[in-house]
Amino acid sequence: MEKLIISEERTGSALPVSVLTLRGTIETTNASGLEDTLERIVDEKCYRIVVDLAGVTYISSAGWGIFISEIKRIRRNGGDIKLAAMIPEVREVFDLLEFGNILKPFERSADAIKDFEFAGDARGGSSGRR
Repeated sequence: MEKLIISEERTGSALPVSVLTLRGTIETTNASGLEDTLERIVDEKCYRIVVDLAGVTYISSAGWGIFISEIKRIRRNGGDIKLAAMIPEVREVFDLLEFGNILKPFERSADAIKDFEFAGDARGGSSGRR
């Protein structure tokens, strides 16, 4: 079992974006750390979240479930979660599960951040999917 390392950075001023950089694997045994981090960010009223997955080699069903469960609360508040930089093996599972209908993937974190900047929702850049 590989450890999950989470680092966070905030960017932007009026409507901040929280960028989470993850390294390791996201599995049942460590997914609660990711869930706690996302809940804390949302409790701090930051509803625009980019998750950089370049350093993640595996995501279990528990890990994918965290993104799906948190998206409802975030979108209710006008925000969104955007996933960035998935390695091919992780992206293959993402596509197989058809999560592209729920979460928008990006090649790079910078592209996901820019997408928030161009979004029309003044409350946080929601992509309109509810």
